[in-house]
Order: sequence, then C-alpha cells, then structure tokens
Amino acid sequence: MKAKIHVYLKPGVLDPQGAAVAGALRNMGYDEVEDARQGKLIELDLTGENADTAKSRVDEMCQKLLSNPVIESYSIEIA
Repeated sequence: MKAKIHVYLKPGVLDPQGAAVAGALRNMGYDEVEDARQGKLIELDLTGENADTAKSRVDEMCQKLLSNPVIESYSIEIA
C-alpha cells in the first residue's frame, strides 16, 4: 500500500520560495505566471491492507513529524 502526502503552506503564510519561482519564470518570459506556491510531496510504502487504518496512521505521522501544523496543511492519498 502507498501513501502520498501533499504538504503545503497555509493561505496567508509567506512563501519566499514560491515567490522566487514565480519571479524567475516571469523573467524567463512566462508572463502568464501570476504567483507560485511551493510545497512538498512525501511518498510512503506501507504494510497492511486496511486503507482506513493506514490513513489514520499516516495522519498521526503528519501531525507528529511530517508537517508543521502551525504554518502547513496537508492532504493524504492512500492507494
């Protein structure tokens, strides 16, 4: 079983990396880019067969280690 965790900054949190990416893309001629937000994707290989249990455990991992709940949000996908 695989888990994909998308971690991203909450709205309103300054994203200097995203701003740098957006600025660089505009400087390269991609004028249609208004803004960019950068996040991270974490993929985990899991043992077990119960998707509900896996999602609950991954949520626990996110709260304890994989994200900073003060400034980041996350979504979990189990496949």
